[in-house]
Amino acid sequence: MAEERRGSWFGFGFCGFGQAPGSGRGRQVLSPEPLQTPGSGADVRRVSASWSYTALVTRGGQVRLSGAARGAAGGCRDAWASEAQLVVLRAGPGRGAGPELQAWAPASAMRGEPLWARALGPEAEAEGAARGEPPAGALSLLPLLPGARAYVSPRPPFCRALAPELRARRLELGAEHALLLDEAGQVFSWGQGRHGQLGHGSLEAEPEPRLLEALQGLPVAEVAAGGWHSVCVSETGDIYIWGWNESGQLALPSRSLAEDTKTIPREASGLNEDGFEVRRTAKGEDGAPAPFIAIQPFPALLDLPLGADVVKASCGSRHTAVVTGTGELYTWGWGKYGQLGHKDTTSLDRPCRVEYFVDKQLQVRAVSCGPWNTYVYAVEKEGS
Repeated sequence: MAEERRGSWFGFGFCGFGQAPGSGRGRQVLSPEPLQTPGSGADVRRVSASWSYTALVTRGGQVRLSGAARGAAGGCRDAWASEAQLVVLRAGPGRGAGPELQAWAPASAMRGEPLWARALGPEAEAEGAARGEPPAGALSLLPLLPGARAYVSPRPPFCRALAPELRARRLELGAEHALLLDEAGQVFSWGQGRHGQLGHGSLEAEPEPRLLEALQGLPVAEVAAGGWHSVCVSETGDIYIWGWNESGQLALPSRSLAEDTKTIPREASGLNEDGFEVRRTAKGEDGAPAPFIAIQPFPALLDLPLGADVVKASCGSRHTAVVTGTGELYTWGWGKYGQLGHKDTTSLDRPCRVEYFVDKQLQVRAVSCGPWNTYVYAVEKEGS
C-alpha cells in the first residue's frame, strides 16, 4: 500500500469569534490560509465547524476548540460541533469497555461533567477497530453513531433511533432537515420542507425518512446538507442539488444576485409558497425580464466547467463546495465573509474554481463547510 502523503488543513471565511483559521486581522479570511493551531495544521485529522467555534480532531486523539468555545481534551476519536452542544466520541473508561458518547456545553471547555453521556458498548469498539485509523481529511461519521442505529440531534431528544432496515452509512443534518445515505446508495430525507430541501417535489414536511424517488436507481456515493439546501454525488461523479437558492447556493439563477449585479441569469422556474410552479422575473440592464429560481424542489443535475467529475461535497448555511476527481475545489453561493475563497466577498450563482490551490500546486482531498466558513485538506501534487 502506498504511504499516505501528508497534507495540511486550510480555512477561509467567517472568523469573527477568533476561530481557526483566524489570523487576527478581522472578522473574515478571504483566501485560504493554513489553520492557526498549536503545533501544525498537518496534525489535524478532522474539522467540525459550528457558527461561533471550530472543533479540530488531531492524530493523537485530542479535540481542540477555537473561537467562542475554547479548550482541549484527550482520548477523543471524533467530534461534532453545533451551537447547542459539542458531541465527542471518547475511549471507554476501562479496559474492554466500549467507547462513550459525550455531549458538552460548548462554553464548558470540556471541563467538569458533560451535559449527558452514553456508553456505546463493546460492539462499537469492535467496529472502530475493524475500520482502522481514518486517513487525514476523512469526514466525521457523527452525527451518525457507531452501529448506524441512531444519530445525534442538536435538539431534544438528543439521541434518535433509526429503523434498522435503513442500513445507514452516512447522515447529514441541515438547519431543519436530515439526509441519510444507505448501504445500497439510496437517499432518504425528512424534516421541514418549506424550502424544497427534501427533494420530493413539494414544500411539505416529512416526519419520517422518505426515499428520494427522483434518484431511485442512481447509486449515490456522497450526501451533504446545507442550511436549507441539499447535495448528493453519484458513484459516477455527477452532482445533484436541490432546495433553497436565495444566494445562488444551487448554482441556479438567483434574484438577489441578479438585483445586486444587474445581470440577466438564464431562464428557469421556481415554486410559490403553495407549491405551484411559477415563473418570476427581475430586471436586467436593458429592462428585459430576468428569470430566476427561488426554490428547486426536485434534484437538478449540475454540470461543472469542463465536465469535471465530483468526488466530495459539503454545504454551509448558504454556500456549496465540491472537490473534483483531479483535486480541484469549486465553490458558489453566499460569499459575504469570504467563505468561497476567491479573495473577495462576492456571492456567485455558478461554480467557480478556487485558484489558490492550483497556484500552490496543491491537490484538494477533502472539504468541510461550517455555516459561514470553509475548511479544506490538501496535499502537494506528485512531482511538485
